[in-house]
Amino acid sequence: MTVIGLGAMGSTMAKVFLAAGHQTTVWNRTPGRAASLSGAVVAPAAAEAVAASNLVVISQVDYAAMNESLAEADLTGRVLVNLSSDSPDRLRTASEWAAERGATLVTGGIMVPPPGIGQPGAYAFYSGPEGVVDQHRETLSVLGRVDYMGADPGLAMLYYQAMLNMFWTTLVSYFYSTALVGTAGVSPEQLRPYAAGLLADLTDDGPMGFLKILTAELEKGEYPGAENNLHMQAVGSEHAAAAFEQVGLDTGMPRALATLFARADAAGHGPEGLSALIEVIRKQAD
Repeated sequence: MTVIGLGAMGSTMAKVFLAAGHQTTVWNRTPGRAASLSGAVVAPAAAEAVAASNLVVISQVDYAAMNESLAEADLTGRVLVNLSSDSPDRLRTASEWAAERGATLVTGGIMVPPPGIGQPGAYAFYSGPEGVVDQHRETLSVLGRVDYMGADPGLAMLYYQAMLNMFWTTLVSYFYSTALVGTAGVSPEQLRPYAAGLLADLTDDGPMGFLKILTAELEKGEYPGAENNLHMQAVGSEHAAAAFEQVGLDTGMPRALATLFARADAAGHGPEGLSALIEVIRKQAD
C-alpha cells in the first residue's frame, strides 16, 4: 500500500500500517518526513508512490493538495482513500476528478488525533462505493473501526464536520466558563466536576438523558416547551452574555448564542422547547 502525506496524521498512519505488517510506500511533498518510518519504501515522486500500490491512502491539508500532488500520476485502477479535511461538496468534485482519471475515490475522516490512530476506540467515517470499502475494510481497520456512511462521497465529511463542530464548541464553551468563574478567583479544577456532571447528564442513555430526549423531539419535529420554554431560555442567554460583558471577557460565543435564541423567540418559537432552535438553524441554510 501507499501513504501520501506525512504530516502528523499521515506519518502515524504509515507507522500503524507498518506495525501491522503491511508493506508501505510513502511520499511527502516536503522531503525528509519519512526519516522515522523504519521499513517504509520512500518514493522519490508521487507518481512512483502511486504506481507502487493499488491502495493509496492520502492525508494532506486539503483536497487541492491531492489534485496537485497526483497531477502527473497514472491513477488507472487505483483506489484513493483520502482522509484529508475539506468541504463535502469539494469531496464530491474530487470523486468526479478521480473517476475521470480511472481511479476510485473513497472519502473519509478519522475521528481521533494522531496518537489515537490504531488504538482502541479509534474510528473513521467512510463514504463512496460500498464494495470498494468492503474490499479494503480489513486493511483500513488497522487505523480504527470502519464506519461506512453511504455512497455519496460527501457523507463522510458531513459526519466528520458535524462531530468536530460538537467537539470544538463543547470545549470552547468550557474555556469560556472557566474564564467566567476565574474572574472571581475560581480555578478550572473547581469547575471541572460540575462540567463533567453536566456532560454525563447530557449523554445518559436513560429516560432522563437530555440528548436522548431532544433527539426524539428532533425526529418527531415536535418541541414541547411547557416545562422550560425557549422564551425563558432566550432571556437567560441574554443574562449570560451580559455576565461576560460585565467582567470584561470576550463575548463572541455567548453573544452569538443569545442572538440565536432571540431570533428563534422573535420567529414565534418562544412557547416551544429548546429543540425548536433547529427550525431557525435550518432556515439560515436556505
